[in-house]
Amino acid sequence: MTQSRLRAGFALFAALVLAIGVAACGGDDDDDGDGGGDTSANLIEENPDNNGVQVTVGSKNFTEQYILGEIYAQGLEAAGYDVKTQLNLGSEVIALRALEDGEIDAYPEYTSTALTSFFKTPPEDVPANAQQAFEDSQSEFEAEGLTAYPPTPFSSANAVGLLTSTAEDLGVSTISDLEGESQNLTLYGSPECRQRVDCLVGLEDNYGLQFEKFVPVDIGLRYEVLDKGQADLSILFTTDAQLSESDKYTILEDDKELLPAGNVLFVARTETADEAGPDFGETIESVQSNLTLEVMQELNARVDIDKEDPAEAAEAYMKEFGYIE
Repeated sequence: MTQSRLRAGFALFAALVLAIGVAACGGDDDDDGDGGGDTSANLIEENPDNNGVQVTVGSKNFTEQYILGEIYAQGLEAAGYDVKTQLNLGSEVIALRALEDGEIDAYPEYTSTALTSFFKTPPEDVPANAQQAFEDSQSEFEAEGLTAYPPTPFSSANAVGLLTSTAEDLGVSTISDLEGESQNLTLYGSPECRQRVDCLVGLEDNYGLQFEKFVPVDIGLRYEVLDKGQADLSILFTTDAQLSESDKYTILEDDKELLPAGNVLFVARTETADEAGPDFGETIESVQSNLTLEVMQELNARVDIDKEDPAEAAEAYMKEFGYIE
């Protein structure tokens, strides 16, 4: 995938968003006729009242989180806040501890992860409806002195993936199809996968699978281990760019709906949110409003495939949709 193709894709998404907006408004007689659309309404204005309010934005330790952390940080900085970043915290448990300890002021988390990992909701009980999942998470976070903001448009989930050639050889299309096969297969996943109900624990307990070997691996190597033949199966993400660009990989259907989808919530210390004032939440909701599944895959592709720096990918998104100039 080339950089020019990615930028063209971004422009297409932006144009589609603008076209929908114009259609919803019934058109505009004052249109200048250039066909490019106007994103100026999205521009974040600096508020001097926010100067001096310090906000440290964190993230977990994989590409999508780095990008999201940068998008939120750049948006808040444009609004006038004094922003720092700490974008490689580790697992959700480490990130939450950093938030509770005041090491960071906010970070992006997934509703499914919050409900299953923090609040012990069984995966099968995580609401499929994004708004309901948000409300359930929000009430739990509030009890912990934290504020959760409304979810992103896109939803992401863990997925069991393998090479399409391997899937064809095994004759599998669902996770349940691995029964009778898994004991001869090697599964690779992030280190925290061992403890997560939407990962190895759930595959063993809910699907009854036993693998020949589970190998913890850096999350950035989740495709490389498949390509090199080190892993038969790997835990992937549904927002991975590689999945939309090639039929080289196959995602096994989660036929027992064990791996719940999750929209992203920006979770902040309530103390910070109160001090930051109304611009804080308004900025968060504004900068994430164009994060559809396709756009998130596009952003992930910029970093994972084209090796663009996450901060640069985030800046391209912010400029394309008119949040900054």
